[in-house]
Amino acid sequence: MIIQIVCIIIIIGIYVGAAGRGVWKYRIRTGERMSKMEQTRAKELAITAAKIRLAGLEAVHTAASGHIGGSLSVTDVLTVLYFDKMHIDPQNPQDPDRDRFVLSKGHCTPALYPTLALRGFFPVDDLKLFRSIDGHVSGHAEMRYVKGVDMSTGSLGQGLSVAVGMALSGKIDKKDYHVYAIMGDGEIEEGQIWEAAMAAAKFGLDNLCGVVDVNGLQIDGKTADVMPSEPLDQKWEAFGWNVIKCDGHDIAAISDAFDAAAACKGKPSVILAKTVKGKGVSFMENNAGWHGKAPNDEQYETAKAELEATLKGLEG
Repeated sequence: MIIQIVCIIIIIGIYVGAAGRGVWKYRIRTGERMSKMEQTRAKELAITAAKIRLAGLEAVHTAASGHIGGSLSVTDVLTVLYFDKMHIDPQNPQDPDRDRFVLSKGHCTPALYPTLALRGFFPVDDLKLFRSIDGHVSGHAEMRYVKGVDMSTGSLGQGLSVAVGMALSGKIDKKDYHVYAIMGDGEIEEGQIWEAAMAAAKFGLDNLCGVVDVNGLQIDGKTADVMPSEPLDQKWEAFGWNVIKCDGHDIAAISDAFDAAAACKGKPSVILAKTVKGKGVSFMENNAGWHGKAPNDEQYETAKAELEATLKGLEG
């Protein structure tokens, strides 16, 4: 029965895709000297990430609800993807040749929605109605109402199956687009993730890149305590994937990781991005309590001040 469900979701991914368009085997540079051009670009992306964090924090505070911790941890990866790697056109969000993205950890819209807004898919002011019945930006990723969202997600464990279907659709249709899927390290406790991983390797989907946001925490505490999943690299390798590790907050390292994934042929790639839950806000960092709650007014002002200081430092 479970296998049948996975197959159905993969088929959904194929339909959606068609409707629209080793352990440390690859060394990702961290801290190595970059060219002036690369340094400038990395700084630009870091500034964008800082703005996304601020916008996400404000949205959650205004709504008095939302998942801020995991959103802050995944922001840098999203920034590199949407502003430097993905072939997308905000003016033509259904371009059949566009790259696809699935936020499998669909509750982290306080990172995804500001990313889409700053990328030009919809006005930034729309974020003021985050989680509001009067707005279109709901608490979980919603493809029917939000331009730029390729798949509605929120039920954990299903996003990779959809991404597999999209990537397989691209292969069948002989398209050149790539598919990206971001998963949480707590989310991959779901068995469906691994069934999809087997399918991706079986079909040789080298146009598929998964990212695991390895922040070590989930709603119930440390992932190592709730359901140990390490060694993640060896698990993904055993399932036939090309494994790449990187610092999930190092813009250049993230960029290199995606380049390494694109260069791999014959198998899907997964990036294990080591991150910090609540990144950028001192009292939220590495604190599972901030998985899914909003800051009060005092906490918001403190968090906002810290994020603004980071942005000012980058722009200075």
